[in-house]
Amino acid sequence: MNTINEENLATVERATLGGGCFWCLEAVYQQIIGVSAVISGYAGGPRANPDYESVCTGTTGHAEIVDIYFDASVITYRDLLEVLFVIHDPTTLNYQGNDHGTQYRSVIFTHSEAQNKTAHEVVRELVDAKIYSNPIVTEIADAPVIYPAEDYHQDYFRQHPGQGYCMAVVAPKLAKFRAKFRSLLAVGFQ
Repeated sequence: MNTINEENLATVERATLGGGCFWCLEAVYQQIIGVSAVISGYAGGPRANPDYESVCTGTTGHAEIVDIYFDASVITYRDLLEVLFVIHDPTTLNYQGNDHGTQYRSVIFTHSEAQNKTAHEVVRELVDAKIYSNPIVTEIADAPVIYPAEDYHQDYFRQHPGQGYCMAVVAPKLAKFRAKFRSLLAVGFQ
């Protein structure tokens, strides 16, 4: 799943999203039609080449993110954002569930003015619809340098479905996504 098909390069776009542990987001976005690659990583801090141990301290300024490459002729950026706002809580500052620290913040790193506009529109629509009882604290910022996480973090849920965190946290988020967004499931995940 973490490869980009040469045939669709003309319509490939990139989305960089954070909303808690990257293992959760990666497992969800890997199952979406039109997504050709999902790479777990770190973004948003000043330190070059951060590693997992330093990011986990919460002192590097980086967020755990997923870098998503998708075919915009198959799935829209807006669709990817709508999924994000269902699978995490955008009203909790610097934490999701038991994961606490700035590295788990809700963030959308945009790669174009169009993405920035869409991200602000989606947040405004959620606020206007009063979907959440608390204010949305999702950060929207231009994409900084993005650093891929270590190899052992890539494709984590698929490789470790029986691991405790995967069973207790990732699997329920995946089930929630699949129940709400059946029409977005790629072949093989339906």
